Amino acid sequence: MRHRWLIGTLFVTGALAAAFGVVAVTARPAPDHPYFAPANPGTHVIAHRGGAGLRPENTLAAFAHAVALGADALEMDVQPTADGAIVCIHDATVDRTTDGRGRVDSFTLEELQKLDAGHYWSGDGGLSFPFRGKGIRIPTLKEVFARFPRTKMIVEMKHGGAALARPLCELIRRSRMTEKALVASMNVEAVVAFRAACPEVLTAMTVAEARTFHSFHRAGLEFIYSPPVMALLIPDRLRGQIITTAALVEAAHRRKLRVQVWSINDEERMRQLVRMGADGIMTDRPDRLLELLGRASAPR
Repeated sequence: MRHRWLIGTLFVTGALAAAFGVVAVTARPAPDHPYFAPANPGTHVIAHRGGAGLRPENTLAAFAHAVALGADALEMDVQPTADGAIVCIHDATVDRTTDGRGRVDSFTLEELQKLDAGHYWSGDGGLSFPFRGKGIRIPTLKEVFARFPRTKMIVEMKHGGAALARPLCELIRRSRMTEKALVASMNVEAVVAFRAACPEVLTAMTVAEARTFHSFHRAGLEFIYSPPVMALLIPDRLRGQIITTAALVEAAHRRKLRVQVWSINDEERMRQLVRMGADGIMTDRPDRLLELLGRASAPR
C-alpha cells in the first residue's frame, strides 16, 4: 500500500512539474507599451492628486507645482459632471474639498467651476487656509492635458463606472495623450470597458489581476502567470499587512511588470521602497521623495 502511494505521489509530482514546465514555456512576461519607454532607471516620483500635501488636491495649482518640483508623473482622479464633462476630483461629492455641497454628477461644468477648490486646504492642521478665495477651481481633464502635454499621467476613473470609458478614451485620443496616460480604476468593469474602447492606451492591472499575480507569487509560481499589462499599482499595506516586499518587486520585474506603490508619505518607507527597486512611488509629498533621491532643485 505504501509502495503504491509512493508511486502515485511521484506520478502526480512529475505530472505537475511537467505541466508547470509547459506553462513556463508558454507563459509570457507583460507586453511592452510606449508609456514606459524609454525605461528611465530609478524610482519615479508620482505626485498623488498632484501632491495633496502641498497644494489643493486635483487642481491645476497642485499639478503645476508638482511639475515645477520635478515630479515624473501626475496622478489624478476623474469623474463626469451632469453635462458630460470629465473633471478632476476624488470624492463623489464636492463637500470635503470645496465650499459647495452636493454630488459632482449633479452639477454642470459651469456650476462646478464656480466653487472654490482651495477652500479647505490647510498645511498647518486648520490654523490657516492659504488658498481660500484665490480662484482655484476644479479643472477638466482636458485642461490638464493641454497644460502638461509632455508629462506622464495616471488617470484613475474614480466614479462614473463603465460608462466613463468611451468618453475618456475619446478625450485621450483627441488630446494626443495615448502614450502619456495610464488609466486605472478600482472598478473592474470600468477597466474592462476602457480596454475594449481604447486598446492602445495602457491600463493598470485590475484588482483581480493584481491579486492573481500576488497569489502566484506567494506560492512561488509567478512564472506561470502572463500579465496582461505592464503596470502593477499596489497599496503598500492591505489590512495592516505589508504587501510590497523586495521579493514581490523582484518577481514582478521578472514578469516585466513596473511596480508603482501608493500612497507613501513617510520618508523612511520611501527609502526602503527605493532600495527595493520600486519603479514608482505615489506620494502627497513629492518634495520629500525628490529630496531623498537627490533631485530637489525647485522651491517648495
